[in-house]
Amino acid sequence: MENGGEAAKWRFGAANPALQAAGRHNLRSLVHDLYDRLDKSDPRPVVPLGHGDPSAFACFRTAAAAEESVVTAALSGTHNSYARAAGVEEARSAVAAHLSRELPYEVTAGDVVITAGCNHAIEVMMAVLAAPGANVLLPRPGYPMYQSRASLCGLEFRNFDLLSEKGWEVDLDGVEAIADENTVAMVIVNPNNPCGCVYSYDHLAEIAETARKLGILVISDEVYDHCIFGSKPFVPMGVFGEIAPVVTMGGISKRWMVPGWRLGWIAATDPRGILREKKIIESVIGYRAISADPATFIQGALPQIIANTDKAFFENAMNVLSEAAEICYQKLKEIECVTCPHKPEGSMFVMVKLDLSCLDGIHDDVDFCSKVARDESVLICPGSGLGMKDWIRITFAVDPPLLEDGLERVKSFCKRHGKPRRVN
Repeated sequence: MENGGEAAKWRFGAANPALQAAGRHNLRSLVHDLYDRLDKSDPRPVVPLGHGDPSAFACFRTAAAAEESVVTAALSGTHNSYARAAGVEEARSAVAAHLSRELPYEVTAGDVVITAGCNHAIEVMMAVLAAPGANVLLPRPGYPMYQSRASLCGLEFRNFDLLSEKGWEVDLDGVEAIADENTVAMVIVNPNNPCGCVYSYDHLAEIAETARKLGILVISDEVYDHCIFGSKPFVPMGVFGEIAPVVTMGGISKRWMVPGWRLGWIAATDPRGILREKKIIESVIGYRAISADPATFIQGALPQIIANTDKAFFENAMNVLSEAAEICYQKLKEIECVTCPHKPEGSMFVMVKLDLSCLDGIHDDVDFCSKVARDESVLICPGSGLGMKDWIRITFAVDPPLLEDGLERVKSFCKRHGKPRRVN
């Protein structure tokens, strides 16, 4: 023993139970663990169908105007200091104007708080709502960051189902069944990750009426706003803000194809002022003051990013995404052991059900994804991470030829593992 002393008794290292609970819903770790399954000797390119980051592909590169806006803001020398907790005023005003174009009332800069991406917005809202005894209602299948953040701050969550047989609409009877006097909010994602559906005007109106009946607010995650290519238009939930208070969350990561820029927002789309009366926005700003800040030069660039990106960029991006969605849907129909109950209409994802009864040596969705990664160098997200055991989520926000190649590999895998058919 050095210096003749006793060994130090270190007091740190005990696990944080809340962090462990949150980690059980960590989709990023689940997908990235599949990278360890890859056969490094496989000469074929890895096909990343497990997470939605289209920015890796040239066909989805962001608009030149957006990049130029960031460069100009960074070189201006006027965005090097700290911003206020609610964000750079010009950025808040730009978001307010951006949202107001599609609403029957005006959103003001005071209704908007800038966040470090939409994931940060989720963190903020779950923390703000985590009063003792409160609970929130989350969709299943759903984006697991909501569960992770609720777990981490001790907020109870309850799951309502999205109905695959009804185009993944919200089971509103189920919502009412699980709500109680301690329920404070329900979450919807529209256009939807992970299901690829887009909610109609009428269904959103029904959601608003249900929220009003229960006395709860609606958190509307619209980070995929206008990422649509089906017959349904995108309708902001804030259109129904007169019926029930709506917190709209969004960002530039998906529509502008720049998830690494980490710029999002929380907006009170609530013309009756209930959220302000209940001090929700005040609490959001209070939490923002003790959490991470989005980069000020990205905030400074936001007004020009919104103003200068032309329609041609969005049209081209949606054309490529539409082509990829069609390839994905048609190729999935060729694979006998999977079922895609609803053709994707929006976002960048689709949910697919596995039929394990026709696969030999495949135990569940995680086993399926692990072996597809190992044998075919294709990464797919297990549905278990989204609350749907024996389902998988596929992103089609991939260069179309690579997407087609990846799904052909999945088809080959399923053929090799298919159980022989009985001949009567």
